[in-house]
Amino acid sequence: MTDLILRIFVRDHKNTEDPAVRDKCGRVAGAVGIVTNFLLFLMKIIVGTVFHSVSVTADAVNNLTDSGSSVVTLIGFKMASKPADEKHPFGHARIEYLSGVIVSFIVIFLGLQLGMSSIEKILTPEENALTPVALVVLVISILAKLWQCLFYRKVGRMIKSESVEATSKDSRNDVIATSVVLLGAVITMLTGVNLDGYMGAAVALFIVFSGVQLTISTADPLLGQAPEGELVQTITEKMLSYPGIIGMHDLAVHNYGVGRCFASAHCEVDAKNDILVSHDLIDNIERDFSRDLCIHMVIHLDPVIVGDARTDALHRKVQSLVTALYPTVTIHDFRVIWGVTHSNIVFDAAVPFSVKDSDAVITQKLEAEIQKLDPDYRTVVTIDRR
Repeated sequence: MTDLILRIFVRDHKNTEDPAVRDKCGRVAGAVGIVTNFLLFLMKIIVGTVFHSVSVTADAVNNLTDSGSSVVTLIGFKMASKPADEKHPFGHARIEYLSGVIVSFIVIFLGLQLGMSSIEKILTPEENALTPVALVVLVISILAKLWQCLFYRKVGRMIKSESVEATSKDSRNDVIATSVVLLGAVITMLTGVNLDGYMGAAVALFIVFSGVQLTISTADPLLGQAPEGELVQTITEKMLSYPGIIGMHDLAVHNYGVGRCFASAHCEVDAKNDILVSHDLIDNIERDFSRDLCIHMVIHLDPVIVGDARTDALHRKVQSLVTALYPTVTIHDFRVIWGVTHSNIVFDAAVPFSVKDSDAVITQKLEAEIQKLDPDYRTVVTIDRR
């Protein structure tokens, strides 16, 4: 069914590497959500109004917010496809994340409103007369939401869209929410115990919780989310695969949307190499990253002295000391200015955020341990939090 819908509305729909195809697939997903969720809203709002069921009404409003989410998603894909301009040199792809944040606030607000209505229904219960017809509507809604979940999941994975995959999870949550309403309705019909207000409150709470989760997931990329470990490993392995690259550090990745990834890194090369040869190597690596991974890579060249036995031996000793103090800390840009009365040891320490000691404390501990090797060693340490 998913392939059929995409085949009808998107030419060459399987070529999702093409930004235009990806954009059209995202718009189709948004349009499908608008239509299906609005139809579910109409069915449920009629049933909830006729039979005075706040839980069914709450579920109807949940579907309406889903339809509104699809509208924002549709607009987001449209605006995100705009090319870069003078004011936005990195493009507009992050609008896709911004639209998700807007929707999440709307979801939370409506959830709170429905929660107040449900509490009022609990305090002043009102007779409701749900019929088998109403139950059939709820069953249809569950099946429709289950199909939506599978549809969004397939499209989201095809076009690698976090917002569409998040919509798939939202549809899955709606299946659970509507099932709760259906269960409450069945219990009320069989036992006469009116659980309508309580079920409405449960759905409202669920809507608020989903809105908070959506806010967090969509806001993270806007705040500067750390790159996934798999991406970091891919970049590292590719970078170190080039002959002439001794090491890499200070990797920074900035995501501006699919196909708009920018990164920078420091790459170590032998200081004895011709600078023009090293520069040519860096140019080739940057071009390869753009072509193979769609990453706009900027590389800083770090010449390091290789083959000096005394410096290499001291490097190993210092790394051992650092590892003994902090097992997760590594050092780079290591160099030594050998002197007559004293020697300066200069290096950067890459410290994970999981290390709770302050930068000043880390520096003091490292300097104290290094001076145990030789009191005439003077240390200059730069802390890089990563």
